[in-house]
Amino acid sequence: MDNDGNESILDTYLYETNTLLEQLDNIVLEAEQADTFSEGNVNEIFRIMHTIKGASAMMEYESLATVAHRIEDLFFIIREKGMDAVPEEAHPDLFEMMFQSIDFFRGEVEKIESGQPLSNDIDSFLQKINSVIDKINGTAPAASATAAPVAAETGNSPIGGGFPYRVKVFFDEGAGMENLRAFMLVTEIRAMCPERDFTFFPSDVETNSTTTDTILSEGFLLAFRRGEDREKAAKLAAASGSVGSYQTMDQQEREEKKPQRNDSAPEEKKRESEENVPVKAAAAAAGQAAPQHTKESLISVSLSKLNQLMDVVGEIVITESMVTSSPDLKGLKLDRFTKSARQLRKLTDELQDVSMSLRMVPVLSTFQKMQRIVRDMGKKLGKSAKLTLVGAETEMDKSIVDSIGDPLMHIIRNSMDHGIEDTEAERVAAGKDSVGEIILSAMHTGEDVIIQVKDDGQGIDYDRVLQKAIKVGLANPEVEYSRKEILNFLLMPGFSTNSEVTEYSGRGVGMDVVKKAVEEVGGTVTLSSEPGRGMTTTLKIPLTMAIMDGMEVQVGGCIFTIPIINIRQSFKMSDTDVIHDTSGGEMVKIMDVFYPVVRVKQLYSIPEGAEKIEDGIVMWVESGECSYALFVDELIGEQQVVVKPLPNYINAFNMKQHGITGCTILGDGSISAILDVFNLYSAAL
Repeated sequence: MDNDGNESILDTYLYETNTLLEQLDNIVLEAEQADTFSEGNVNEIFRIMHTIKGASAMMEYESLATVAHRIEDLFFIIREKGMDAVPEEAHPDLFEMMFQSIDFFRGEVEKIESGQPLSNDIDSFLQKINSVIDKINGTAPAASATAAPVAAETGNSPIGGGFPYRVKVFFDEGAGMENLRAFMLVTEIRAMCPERDFTFFPSDVETNSTTTDTILSEGFLLAFRRGEDREKAAKLAAASGSVGSYQTMDQQEREEKKPQRNDSAPEEKKRESEENVPVKAAAAAAGQAAPQHTKESLISVSLSKLNQLMDVVGEIVITESMVTSSPDLKGLKLDRFTKSARQLRKLTDELQDVSMSLRMVPVLSTFQKMQRIVRDMGKKLGKSAKLTLVGAETEMDKSIVDSIGDPLMHIIRNSMDHGIEDTEAERVAAGKDSVGEIILSAMHTGEDVIIQVKDDGQGIDYDRVLQKAIKVGLANPEVEYSRKEILNFLLMPGFSTNSEVTEYSGRGVGMDVVKKAVEEVGGTVTLSSEPGRGMTTTLKIPLTMAIMDGMEVQVGGCIFTIPIINIRQSFKMSDTDVIHDTSGGEMVKIMDVFYPVVRVKQLYSIPEGAEKIEDGIVMWVESGECSYALFVDELIGEQQVVVKPLPNYINAFNMKQHGITGCTILGDGSISAILDVFNLYSAAL
């Protein structure tokens, strides 16, 4: 197989394994809260482990395949005996072992992604799994990581009497890892046939790689007590993608049948593996014939391909604008061209909407990962807390969803470490529920998403924060600061209120990490807190960074683009409407409220442009809690624009802090800077 094919298979393996681990994490979290695994949980975990085992074996990640198989064995036992067979005192060990196994798989997957070698020393971890199995079985510690279903005799007659119905399997030449493929087949059979009713040889195929030679030369032998079980096994072998041929034998009659080629067409094998069991069951319940094949309605697409699509769509938008706004067309009466141009604009708008929707994913998976943070920190810090998710179905651009995972994790850790009280007694004494609550919510507001992390903990000690800010030189002891200004110290680099270094805090890595990460995706961070009642961190993040609706404005010979979402209203005013404060600043009254005036001409030292208020336009703009009047020469018009990042050599001057967040290409080919309304005001102060 060529290198591209190998990369594609690896990408698929990583995507599917990570998805399964997320599902597994959520299942175990819910089960721990209920202190039991439901029958559905057990079946789902068994399926997940079976899938991870098979995929890992195919990729030759033997350590992952071995651990997954042993956990599969564990849940096979639970499935057979029921959760009632698991002693109450073994429940915490079972849940903890499952969380450790999830962490093990995630750690190994990260090694695969970074090209590092996998761990080979898994004996201690397997022993943890074995100890849980021993508690369930009530037996002595297992000596081996593998539990063979039935003991098989060795020597010239490897399988004794009592198993007369046999099938010998031969795998495709060059399939590789025949021993693991053999055990995968055994696991399939185990799911449909009681362990006591079949056996196999070689019996140590999972742990002994030397059995591969035996299987290659003599085949893999399966023996059954009943003929119907043997027939089911033969059908499984026929459906297997790696079995080349098989032959059935009857020990009693000493009659061997000719080897049967496994000639199932690839389409049939694929159809069998993709059968939709719930659909079939529902159809059967309704008295209808189940469909033979249900086509998959979802596909996985590489994010890089979606990025490429967005780039192409962006170029189409720019080119369309350049064609319809060409200076060669000025003064010409072109009715047909104008009609066609309107239709082209309609189609490009639809194309943008569709291409953007392909990148939109719910924040659910990112939110659910925070459940594990709260659970683990609660255990280690000895705190009782729960995480409540609100609006987890809210959709955002995939790249932005991926980017906010780390900031959210940091905020959640802060709430657990600094916010939630240390003991239940403290909370009860404060008139609160003994169990702390952190609410993680998301909601749409136009073209932005508001994500909030709100805890009901002890809130911010403003005096302590201010004293620490003074100590590290961030604040002046002679100045009186507002609560909002004190909270902003928490967002500064290196600020931490912890005096001791712990696993979660005190290393000087504070909320500035969150602020930086959120600003990189065009968002903002605001904090609020009421002492004794908790703290709220609010992230305002754009739905997408690719395309936006903007208002083009002119100042002198320069054209700027302002996001429509930030514009409240535009006014024509006279110089008499301007009020000057004692420091020389300007203010205007809009709807009975006074707002400061920011002149773009003065801010960016543009030589030309309107000086008098009555010669230009006043725009009332707003971003977060920041609201003011922006003075420009004139409005050119609304335009859907493609957001382009600034070149690195320009970003080196920290342009975002100067109120410029990116740029776009206009219809005539010129460049327009996109203004960041929030940072523009800060730059003007």
